[in-house]
Order: sequence, then C-alpha cells, then structure tokens
Amino acid sequence: MRQIMVDSQIRPNDVTEAEIVSAFLRVPREAFVPKPEQSIAYAEYEIETSDGRALWTPRDLGKMISELEPEPSDIALVIGAGAGYETALLARLVETVIALEDDEALVDEMTTRFGSLGIDRAVAVQGDLKKGLPDQGPFDIILVCGMIEEAPEAWFNQLAEGGRLGVAVPVGRDLGRGRVYTKSGDIVSYRDAFDACPPRLPGFRKKPSFTF
Repeated sequence: MRQIMVDSQIRPNDVTEAEIVSAFLRVPREAFVPKPEQSIAYAEYEIETSDGRALWTPRDLGKMISELEPEPSDIALVIGAGAGYETALLARLVETVIALEDDEALVDEMTTRFGSLGIDRAVAVQGDLKKGLPDQGPFDIILVCGMIEEAPEAWFNQLAEGGRLGVAVPVGRDLGRGRVYTKSGDIVSYRDAFDACPPRLPGFRKKPSFTF
C-alpha cells in the first residue's frame, strides 16, 4: 500500500527526488493515524489525527517537502506537528527536526512514537505555536502543518539566511495554495507553488481590519 501511494500520488505529481521518495517509502504512515483509520492510511485522504490536527494528502505533503528543498545539513522546525508524520519524513532528509506542539499529551505521544520507530533525528517539544522556538533557531526549514490566514512575524525572524517556510494559505472560497517563503538578508519573499487546501490549523485566522 505504501508503494502504491508513492507510485500513484507522489511520483505522478512531480515529486521525483530519490531521497524524498525513499522517505515516503520508509516511514509507516499507518503508525501516525488513529487505529480506526489505519486501513485508509495510504489513501488520498486528509486524516484527522487529533482535535485540530490532520495529515495532508500524500500528494500535497510530497509537493510541499519537495518545494522546501531539504538538504542533509538543514535544521528544521515543524509547527503544529500533531502526530509527527511530517517530522518523521523530514528526519530522513535533514540533520535535525524539532516538532513543536502546544499540547503536552501530543508531545508525549510523539516522543514515544519516535522512539518505537527508531527516529533519532527528531525531538518533540511543547510551546506556543505562534512564538515558534526562538532559542533553538535559526532554522533552514519551517513547515507549518495546516492552512493559516496569517503567519506570525516571529516565524520569519527564526529563519536562517536562505531559510524556507512552507505553509498553505487560503486564496478564495474553498481554494488554497502551497506557499513557500524564502529569507534573504532582511527581506522575506514568497511564491505560490501549487494548489492545496488542507485542513486549517486553529488559532491563525487573520485579524479583521477596521473599515468604514
């Protein structure tokens, strides 16, 4: 089923980097979803893993990781890491990954899961998602696991020179884009890389502006 997922959802969508394909083949997606959902772990579904947390479709996640261009020497931060699947994939592609969650129970579950799967390049920590982890940065990669309307300035401040931040943003009703921000000096620019509409990450709606 994992091979079918890669052959039907990952490779046909222009995700052909050998290292990324290998990560999807080696990380057991079923280990990161609730037991009732394990039979559809490799289907093209967004699967809720806990309240307010869900896995993206394999296609969307594969394209985002590809657009972030991970390097073996990179340090990565995963915000709203949920069950830790995205963290586990990145752990096979970069030097170190920190999974940030605001729920202590999710952090404990991730720590146990990483240990049982022998994932030794990832660590789960508890903290305020909006603040990121300023004491652990800068980061070469920041991956936000969910759609948000507005990214906190703190995240951009924690990007290293040339660092990339990947996130999904709404661009219309029921429409979204996978967006990659890149830091160069004091400037952060972005490009919309592909269509994607994953579940929203709670707590990141844009504040309404006052208008007459």
